[in-house]
Amino acid sequence: MAKAPAKKAQKGFEETLWDTANQLRGSVESSEYKHVVLSLVFLKFISDKFEARREALIKDGKAAFVDMDVFYQQDNIFYLPEETRWSFIQAHAKQDDIAVLIDTALSTIEKRNPSLQGALPDNYFSRQNLEVKKLASLIDSIENIDTLADECHLSEEDLVGRVYEYFLGKFAATEGKGGGEFYTPKCIVTLLAEMLEPYQGKIYDPCCGSGGMFVQSVKFVQSHQGKSKDIAVFGQELTATTYKLAKMNLAIRGLSGNLGEKPADTFFNDQHKDLKADFIMANPPFNLKDWRNESELTDDPRFAGYRTPPTGNANYGWILHMLSKLSETGTAGFVLANGSMSSNTSGEGEIRAKMIENDVVECMIALPGQLFFTTQIPVCLWFITKNKKADLSHGYRNREGETLFIDARDMGTMISRTTKELTLEDIATIADTYHAWRSTPEELADRITRGESKLEKYDDIAGFCKVATTAEMKANDYVLTPGRYVGAADIEDDGIAFETKMRELSQTLFQQMNQAEALDQSIRQNLEALGYGE
Repeated sequence: MAKAPAKKAQKGFEETLWDTANQLRGSVESSEYKHVVLSLVFLKFISDKFEARREALIKDGKAAFVDMDVFYQQDNIFYLPEETRWSFIQAHAKQDDIAVLIDTALSTIEKRNPSLQGALPDNYFSRQNLEVKKLASLIDSIENIDTLADECHLSEEDLVGRVYEYFLGKFAATEGKGGGEFYTPKCIVTLLAEMLEPYQGKIYDPCCGSGGMFVQSVKFVQSHQGKSKDIAVFGQELTATTYKLAKMNLAIRGLSGNLGEKPADTFFNDQHKDLKADFIMANPPFNLKDWRNESELTDDPRFAGYRTPPTGNANYGWILHMLSKLSETGTAGFVLANGSMSSNTSGEGEIRAKMIENDVVECMIALPGQLFFTTQIPVCLWFITKNKKADLSHGYRNREGETLFIDARDMGTMISRTTKELTLEDIATIADTYHAWRSTPEELADRITRGESKLEKYDDIAGFCKVATTAEMKANDYVLTPGRYVGAADIEDDGIAFETKMRELSQTLFQQMNQAEALDQSIRQNLEALGYGE
């Protein structure tokens, strides 16, 4: 009970900071303004980490070492020269050249810390023409994070991470379609993490956006008393500005993920060619057109054993790319448009059939609509793996020849006039169903003991979940739409006898027929009065 007020306060400070920052935006486009705000949040955070480490060195009698990079880098803290620190920026916030000072600070930090190469905006503030007064007010607002952290009884690292994540979501909602390039709704990322359970190993996202999949993976590990150092992060992103957001997002959480040397096209410049991942989490661009021409990638080893995906839609290009990146025991979970489950265009159905016959499709989930800020098209989750054999070391039973279908279209709660989200209860229901089906009885019993599941065993539930065999999927023309398999939900008996229902319905029908007859007669009389009778 004591924690309830803190949760309310956390929501309040996020909204308050956002409202303040947004009011100061002026004429700057939202797509541009996010880099201004998030860069300042990042600068504030790394400055505070630096100052705390610097004070600790002095307290420990190591004042002679306070300007040596190595004594910061060993604790994953960035060394900051004086003119790059938040205190310096804040002291000069009302000067006419404050935008130049910020740009210079960010450039110096990047040059001084190799792990931040390509992460920070380049001469960005000078180009935005923000009023000095508004920029100074924005700096003052971000300074208040310290006070808010104390009020909410959170570490500043936790609070800044929440602010960064909240702002990403708000900017995505504000920008509409363009926001989808860097942000996946939190509830979807949480569901992927809860199903994949990335406790340890290599995690990969081939189109990582702002890095939300990685952040949620770390949160999952920490919430289950694991260690973030037990996972290794690999990703790639095409858009330069989004690539910078991702690197800052990881840095705020102390993660040193490998996002490649630069922004690049995953299909034509794969920066992790030899990677075999234990977990893949992704939200590829939906129905990407013209991603290659007819002569490109026709002999690409990532598509070996399958036909080359069509040029008009990259969905199966992403699917086969991720399949090729899996380790022999790895699992991939990713978001795609619903059309991927049934399309036969340009050989997509042939690829899907081959995947089913090769027994790599583990689970399919139909999601409710309106989950994304950026599109209203319905989406689904795919889970694929190269090996469904029993793996007792992980508590998996043998699932060969089986695929689990879950229809979650009726789940979710509206959080605005146009947007819906999956609740924590929805996420738990879906994830529990998946783990109950996949787990051995012993593992499932352990999950219940650990408080990770409420299900004692898996059962098909009409209208919600069904385990289908390869033969059943073949009989359905290799269509993977869950509605084909789960059937209709059972209608609850309301306790009223059939004879009683039929009598009441018949009386209602007769009344409506009499009303219709009277209405027809009235219309006829009105028409005759107007001279249009028979």
